Amino acid sequence: MTSLQRTNGVQSPALGVGPSYRPAEEKPTATVSREVPFDNVHVLSQTPQLIALLTMIRDKNTERGDFIFYSNRIIRLLVEEGLNHLPVVAHNVTSPVGKDYVGVRFEGKICGVSIMRAGESMEEGLRECCRSVRIGKILIQRNEETSKPKLFYEKLPADVANRWVLLLDPMLATGGSAIMAVEVLKSHGVPEDRILFVNLIASPEGIENFAKHVPKVRVITAFIDQGLNEANYIVPGLGDFGDRYYTM
Repeated sequence: MTSLQRTNGVQSPALGVGPSYRPAEEKPTATVSREVPFDNVHVLSQTPQLIALLTMIRDKNTERGDFIFYSNRIIRLLVEEGLNHLPVVAHNVTSPVGKDYVGVRFEGKICGVSIMRAGESMEEGLRECCRSVRIGKILIQRNEETSKPKLFYEKLPADVANRWVLLLDPMLATGGSAIMAVEVLKSHGVPEDRILFVNLIASPEGIENFAKHVPKVRVITAFIDQGLNEANYIVPGLGDFGDRYYTM
């Protein structure tokens, strides 16, 4: 059964969450991700596991060690899904018992690029899935008064133009920093359609802004939240991801 929950005057969808074979009366109602009308945006399936993990990291009382652990689990889910969106080519192998197996392998090289500092929290999840993957960094900071992004630093693999790029940042608020990061990659020769933006929580305003400015970049996100408040922070959100992951 679908219902609507309201926070700060904004409606968010809510569903009975649980295994499909359970009757509706045995499924607790939980807030799930909003839907958006953009073909380049993919939201993870709102499974009981994902909603439970998101509930843990949203809780202001969750201690840093638990916040890191549960965030890392979501990051791993996101990276695994992101890899599903990379192209593959036919690749046949012979098993140890001498039988052929018709399979596939990834086409082309990949690299990760994290938007510092919060994006660096996602690097280990990428390394766990892609051994010896190269990772670049972009430092963009938002002016708290204007909410406009400013580029401070970039360090990318020399051959980044020849790779598929997984751009990493857990929070997408207004979308300004992520759009600037994509422009940096494009200035180094990376085609827009070879960039995948991997993200934990986004605002609908940020998603719309991002999708309209860089429509060929595919977004892989766990959750699209209710919206932005007057300070352009995601609500209900989870606070400052970088602070909670690294210092609090």
